[in-house]
Amino acid sequence: MRSAARARAAAGIARPALRNVTVVVPTFNEVENLGRLLPELLALPDQLNVIVIDDASPDGTGALADAFARDYAERVTVVHRPGKLGLGTAYRAGFQTAGERGADCVLTMDADFSHDPKHISAMLARLASADLVIGSRYVPGGAAVDSPAARRLLSRSANLVSRSALGLKARDVTAGFRAYRRGLLAALPLDEIFSSGYSFLIETLYLIERAGWEVAEVPIQFYDRTTGTSKISRGEIARAMYTVLRLAGRRVTAPLRAAEA
Repeated sequence: MRSAARARAAAGIARPALRNVTVVVPTFNEVENLGRLLPELLALPDQLNVIVIDDASPDGTGALADAFARDYAERVTVVHRPGKLGLGTAYRAGFQTAGERGADCVLTMDADFSHDPKHISAMLARLASADLVIGSRYVPGGAAVDSPAARRLLSRSANLVSRSALGLKARDVTAGFRAYRRGLLAALPLDEIFSSGYSFLIETLYLIERAGWEVAEVPIQFYDRTTGTSKISRGEIARAMYTVLRLAGRRVTAPLRAAEA
């Protein structure tokens, strides 16, 4: 994985054109938001397919997603899970399902409109010269709009600590608004990733950068949710801190060999 990615980047090999772009949307109690989000995604000129990963939402999110799947049978797929199993495992389920359906690119986003669909076209365009594109709050032109001060401080701190401890180059390492090329996902050792919650985002980016894949960032405006409840808990924050410490230890004890650096 590592040598192939670095060799391609050094040679400047062009990436294949994207013909099947699939959006993975994990949900838990997002019935109001999903009812607005799916029509917007399906109306975009990029002709996106959508996979909803629903964790047995008691508010009827899964049933609403099923209704869209009946109306748009070729474009919307629903994966029902028995309960809240973590964001990272939802992404893994989405990656697997998208791969089975021949996706050239998998784009992940939240259902709560913190990630605006209007940025998707720019992210896909940037994939012409990258393997992973992050919709970023922390590059020029990006911003967190109307977010509470405490949340902005938490996000900035998490990014600073993660980037410093793990040597990451990306500016927005906790962002879930991402577009992955199929080749990267095929090479990523998903079954070996320990994290199951939000820290999955940090761990996957660490593995991707360490392997030498080309990572780019596109500025976005990140909006705080107006409907529904945030899923970020103190437990998730603690698990993210543990993930950073674990990976930092791994970085020290298993540094890149000179031939791979």
